[in-house]
Amino acid sequence: MSVRSVVSLVPSLTEAVAVSAPGLLVGATDWCSHPAGLDVVRIGGTKNPDVARIAALAPDLVIANEEENRAQDLDALRAVGLSVLVTEVRTVEQGFAELARVLVAGCGLARPGWLDEAEDAWRGLPGRAPERAAVVPIWRRPWMVLGRDTFAGDLLARLGVRNVYAGHADRYPRIPLDELTAAPADLVVLPDEPYRFAADDGPEAFPGLPAALVSGRHLTWYGPSLVAAPEVLGAALDGAALLRRTGH
Repeated sequence: MSVRSVVSLVPSLTEAVAVSAPGLLVGATDWCSHPAGLDVVRIGGTKNPDVARIAALAPDLVIANEEENRAQDLDALRAVGLSVLVTEVRTVEQGFAELARVLVAGCGLARPGWLDEAEDAWRGLPGRAPERAAVVPIWRRPWMVLGRDTFAGDLLARLGVRNVYAGHADRYPRIPLDELTAAPADLVVLPDEPYRFAADDGPEAFPGLPAALVSGRHLTWYGPSLVAAPEVLGAALDGAALLRRTGH
């Protein structure tokens, strides 16, 4: 079947489709912020999409993710006769493979040039400085961090940063702050999403540890942002390492 209209329930995939085939996307979540100026029907959040509104759009394909979207919502979309493609992305390589599956196999598009650029950017990384250990919070009140088997954790590892909690039984464990500050880490990595950590909201909880304030889009999104992610994240991480060496 020819795919002429798509609804995306994942910000990363929204950007990937909109950049690759302007006009194909007819609906996206309220959290889909890229590309800038995206003009499509908004269908609610990633965890609470408006099934009736999506059905009214009658898309040829709905694209989703097993982590970001709830199984019951995807089942409800299938129950009204919609085709749903569900991705799983837990490593950088898996991200590349799933992007190709969504865009080429799912949407029937030619493989976009930016996807090749992204693969080249990650496979051509220069040698990194000795590995640094990091605590990577994604939320506070309560504090939650990256644990095992995450896309962002794999991405950081490729940039020379070892997630202290990569061996935890949970993928996004809740860890008390006193345990986080006692962890054997060289830095704390603070993204601006899902929790919006900032210079005045986050670093103060980790006295003595340099903080790398990073773009959540470049750390956690799998899409066109992967092209610039090595440079953008590398600069933030290197800046934190410089603070550690100089003590400023």
